[in-house]
Amino acid sequence: MGSLVLLLALFSTCTSLDTISSSYILNASETLSSSNGLFHLGFFTPTNSSTFSSYLRIWFMTKPSVVWIANRNQPITDSSSSGLLKISKDGNLVVMNSKSVALWSTKASNISSNTLAKLLNNGNLVLQENSTGRILWQSFQHPTNTFLQGMELGTGNISGERIKLTSWRSPQDPSIGEFSVSLEHLNIPEVMIWRGSQPHWRSGPWNSQKFLGIPDMRSNFLSGFYLGVEDMDNGITNYYLAYNYSNNPDSVYYYMLSADGNLHETYWDHEKGEWLDSWLAINSECDVYGKCGEFGICDSTSSPICSCLRGYKPRNPEEWNKQNWSRGCVRKEPFQCENESLRNNKEDGFVKLQNAKVPASIKWSSTAIGNDCRGQCLGNCSCTAYAYDAGTGCMVWTANLTDIQSFSAGGIDLYIRVPNSELGEDKKNVTVVIAVPVIVGAAIILICAYIFWKRIQIREKAKNKPRRKDNDLVKFPELSQFEFKRLVAATNNFNLSNKLGEGGYGPVYKGTLEDGQEIAVKRLSRSSGQGYEEFMNEVMVISKLQHFNLVRLFGCCIEGDEKILIYEYMPNKSLDAYMFDQSQILNWEKRFSIIEGIARGLLYLHRDSRLRIIHRDLKMSNILLDEELNPKIADFGMAKIFTRTQDVVNTRRVVGTYGYMSPEYVIQGLFSEKSDVFSFGVLLLEIVSKRKNSSFYEDAESLNLLGFAWNLWNADNIASLIDPEISSSCNKEDIMRCIHIGLLCVQELARDRPTMTSVISMLKSETINLPPPKQPAFILRQTILDIESSLTNKELGSINNVTLTNIQGR
Repeated sequence: MGSLVLLLALFSTCTSLDTISSSYILNASETLSSSNGLFHLGFFTPTNSSTFSSYLRIWFMTKPSVVWIANRNQPITDSSSSGLLKISKDGNLVVMNSKSVALWSTKASNISSNTLAKLLNNGNLVLQENSTGRILWQSFQHPTNTFLQGMELGTGNISGERIKLTSWRSPQDPSIGEFSVSLEHLNIPEVMIWRGSQPHWRSGPWNSQKFLGIPDMRSNFLSGFYLGVEDMDNGITNYYLAYNYSNNPDSVYYYMLSADGNLHETYWDHEKGEWLDSWLAINSECDVYGKCGEFGICDSTSSPICSCLRGYKPRNPEEWNKQNWSRGCVRKEPFQCENESLRNNKEDGFVKLQNAKVPASIKWSSTAIGNDCRGQCLGNCSCTAYAYDAGTGCMVWTANLTDIQSFSAGGIDLYIRVPNSELGEDKKNVTVVIAVPVIVGAAIILICAYIFWKRIQIREKAKNKPRRKDNDLVKFPELSQFEFKRLVAATNNFNLSNKLGEGGYGPVYKGTLEDGQEIAVKRLSRSSGQGYEEFMNEVMVISKLQHFNLVRLFGCCIEGDEKILIYEYMPNKSLDAYMFDQSQILNWEKRFSIIEGIARGLLYLHRDSRLRIIHRDLKMSNILLDEELNPKIADFGMAKIFTRTQDVVNTRRVVGTYGYMSPEYVIQGLFSEKSDVFSFGVLLLEIVSKRKNSSFYEDAESLNLLGFAWNLWNADNIASLIDPEISSSCNKEDIMRCIHIGLLCVQELARDRPTMTSVISMLKSETINLPPPKQPAFILRQTILDIESSLTNKELGSINNVTLTNIQGR
């Protein structure tokens, strides 16, 4: 309990020395501390070291846990000489010994002499211009062996350097060791531990929610990790991985690469007052890369742990029996497609390996889904395996299969190509040969009789049952097809007591299936302005998407005139219902978590999913909240699929909700990623202020929320926008930063708005300098009719909170 009190005290610390100016020198006996008291910077000597070595370090909390070292390869080795940290004449931060010999420097270029260094609350040491605050250098872009919240593991920064972790040489020697951790993006992103230039461990591919090779990724991973894409000024595309456990602000986590090459997830145990491991990358021999060699599979629960895949045998049986599995396995016989004499016989097939960690050297197919993936592999004689995951898509392998692991749970199904003989289809005996014609003949007679009887039944039923449209019979392999009578039972015949709400689409009901599972049943209203097209669009789009911050679609019902979608049930309903419920209070931490979650969901739609999706109707009522108030983007009836090369689309059919629609979309029918960014900016400002954009403020001018916020910004009074419920929060700087980001998102010109990749970076990092916002797109109350009259040739959205696709009497 004492440790918890101490930790909370550290969190609430408001004043401390966190800055070094050009006139200040930090000596070996002094310490720099972040303003929240969590991180400290100073000199130290490793314990149990055989020689004297002094280093400048950043460490975590009261029980020292070193997270960064400056002069790791050039320590102060003279015990009579103390270390100094200062800003040199050229503006760089330098570590010197007492003889004024520089041992380490930030080596930033194109800087002025007027700089300062600051230790931020997230543990990032930054060098910045004193006058402008521009970041010139930061420790987060030069990590040692620790991955902190807000840090980014990237494939390349502005200078083309890869941001990666490097291990200590030993627990007593922080100089660069032989192991490193990096994000690889050869085809599909995955994290790798390297031993020199050789792979030592791999996470498996990223599927937009988790890494497929880590079966025990918990919910804190799912809500905390995200993968970003950033186009750098030098033409390099940087893929980066970051994490933030914002859903549990009291949790303190970090990742550390140990000297023995293992990656640790470490957390602070409040009760024990110490750091504990909650996850290890390498838990068994099977986790080591390629333990069983090529075409071998490792199972830590078996003895021996290595075996050859079906259709393969040990390359060197003698060494294999000695448990030297490094040489792996080879095929017992060639594939059918490789053997001229067998090509006219039955083709190769596949055997399924369940709960597998898929092998390395993946090739990703962006077009193939489901059985198409199988066909693509079967049609390529070099293809040795394939796998399909809803979040990742189709994966095929044309190289030797390495680093396959069998899990007791988790992983995905991997399909291994084998010759037809391995499928056992050619092993027939005389009894089978004789029996088959008899069985087939009898079966044909029975089938004919059944078909005749069934046709009579169908004719009788057709007299009393409406015929279904051909389009209604579209099948979605990713979804379950629900019978209408099952949904009638689940909702108690769509009883009003189960009604959750209603939108432009139709009513939504709460239902309970036979097994007790709660569902949300969205029923297309016959009088709805929306119809079959929007229904089918929503089914097609969301059935192919999978992300923690998107609502999950269980299935659909297309039966007669009924068109129904079945979703996961969200007990806290929508964001607007929860936020504007006077009995509910959302603190800043939870609001920020919701903002981040919406941003991650949008980034997935725009950049990370198999399909590139523009939502077009992002608003508070389309953000649903689960039990833990995690946000889920919903309602994809208006969503539009973009190709990878499309940037902007023009339409005469404007759909959406006034207040959330970007000006270029409302007036010109132009929409793009930046249209969703605009909607996100409106949402962000609504969440911070607890005000609706559809309301009007400052009656003399009749401004909506965006205009109101812009006036406050220009009056240098933007703090007045903050909801009084959170205005006393210790995180006022973060709240002000979010308002700033919101104003950047709602700028009038689409080209001025940031991408969602940039938005997430701005939300996560205190070090990114935000440009001043330009005037947002806001309207006066009296100009609404003017806008409507200019759109007589377009179909309009709604000025209230109900989405419309055409003008209707209300």
